[in-house]
Amino acid sequence: MNRWDPSYRPIERSPKGINKIQVGPPLILSLSFVAVIFLGTVILKLPMMTHEPISWIQSLFTSTSAVTVTGLVVVDTGSVFTTAGQAVIAVLIQLGGLGLMTFAIVTLIALGSKISFLQQSAVKEAFNQTDLSTLVSTAKSVLIFAFFVELAGFCILSAYWMQEKGVSEALFHAFFYTISAFNNAGFALSGDSLSAYVGDPIINITISALFIIGGLGFSVWIELHKKRRWQRISVYAKTMILGTLIVNVTAFLLIFVIESDNPATLANLDTQSALWASWFQAVTPRTAGFNTLDIASLEDPTTALMLLLMFIGGGSMSTASGIKLMTFIVLIIAAYNYIQRGAAPRLFGRTISNDTISKALALTMISIGITWIAIFLLLMSEKADFLDIVFEAVSALGTVGLSRGLTGELSNSGEWIIILLMYAGRLGPLTLAYFIASPRISRIKYPEAKLAIG
Repeated sequence: MNRWDPSYRPIERSPKGINKIQVGPPLILSLSFVAVIFLGTVILKLPMMTHEPISWIQSLFTSTSAVTVTGLVVVDTGSVFTTAGQAVIAVLIQLGGLGLMTFAIVTLIALGSKISFLQQSAVKEAFNQTDLSTLVSTAKSVLIFAFFVELAGFCILSAYWMQEKGVSEALFHAFFYTISAFNNAGFALSGDSLSAYVGDPIINITISALFIIGGLGFSVWIELHKKRRWQRISVYAKTMILGTLIVNVTAFLLIFVIESDNPATLANLDTQSALWASWFQAVTPRTAGFNTLDIASLEDPTTALMLLLMFIGGGSMSTASGIKLMTFIVLIIAAYNYIQRGAAPRLFGRTISNDTISKALALTMISIGITWIAIFLLLMSEKADFLDIVFEAVSALGTVGLSRGLTGELSNSGEWIIILLMYAGRLGPLTLAYFIASPRISRIKYPEAKLAIG
C-alpha cells in the first residue's frame, strides 16, 4: 500500500528491547557467581590440580566454598591440592571476596566502555549501595584499598615465615593466607588451621587484622580516609566501628572466662597464649573461619556464643557475610524503642526509617528460615550430633568456615545442602528473595486489621 494513501496506517513496532527478557540485577549477580563456581569446579578437577583424584562433588564443594569465601572443606587443601590447585583456590577466593561486579566495572572502565543502567544496578545490588552515582569511584577505591592492605599483609607474613620456611614456601604461604584472611575465607594449608600459632603474636595480630579490616566494610574505610574526623563520618560508619569494637571485646572476655578451666582449650596454655587464643576465637566467627583452638572441644556456652557471632557476620559491602552487624543493631534498637513506646527509633540523632527496619526484619527471618530448613534436611541425611549439625548449617550460611568436624563426614546429600547454603549465604538471603519473588504493585488499599501479637 502507498504510504501516502489516506487509509495507510504504519505498523506499530514495539519499543527497542521490550520483547527481550527482563533480567534484574539479583539474577545477574546470581548467575555470575554460578558461572565462576562452575569454572572453578572444572579447573580444580584437572589432574595437575590435585595429588590424588577427587570426585566432581568434591571439586564443586571446594569451588563453591572458595567463591563464597566460606572455608569449609571436604578434602584437605594443603595435602590434596597441588601448588597450582591451591593458587586456583586463592584466585577464586579473591574473585568471590572482592566481588565479581567490582572486577567487571573496573574492566569496563579500563576498556573505555560506558556502564549501562542495568550494570550499575547489578553492582549496586552487589555492594548493597543506594546511590548509583558513586558506584564507579567506589569500585576503584575497593580494588586500590584491597591491593594495599593485602600487600602489607603479604610483606609481614613473608618476612615472618622466611625465618622457618624456604623462600618460595614462605612467599606462597604469605600469598595464600593473605588472600584467605582479607577475604574472610578461612582456607588454610594445614589440617589444623592455625593451631600451631596459638600463642604467636605476629600471626594472631596480622591474620585477625586482615579479616577484621576486610569484614568491617569497604565503605567505612573509604569514609575514614576521606573525612578523617569522627564528627564528619556517617551514622553507618560510626555504628559499625563502635558495634564491631563492642562485639569483639565482649566475645573476647566471655571466651576467656568460659574456657579458662577447659583442659582441651585454654587451661594448659600460659596466660599470654590463652589471651591470644581467646581473642582469635572471639573475632574469627565474624565469617573469617580460621581457628587456633579445637572447635569441637569448646564448652557449650562458647559454642552458643560462636553460633550467634556467625549468624550476625560482618559489615555491608565487605568480604564478610551473615545477616550483617548493622541488621542486628537495627533490630535491637527497633525492639527497644517499641518496648519504651518511643516515637521513632533513633541512632546518633538520626531516625531509622520503617523501610530499613522492614528490610532488616525480612533478611533476618529469611536467614532463620533457610537455616531451619537446612538443619531439618541435614538431620534427615546425616548421622551426627544435633549441635554439630546446627553449627555446620549456621557456619555455611554465614560463610564462616568453622566446623566441629562434620564437613569431612558429610554424605553426598549433606554436601549438596551445604553447597546451597554457602551459595545462599554469600549471595545474600534478601537478594535471593528479590530474585525468587517478582515485585507486585497493588492499587487497592485494604482496611487495617488489628492482630494480637505476643
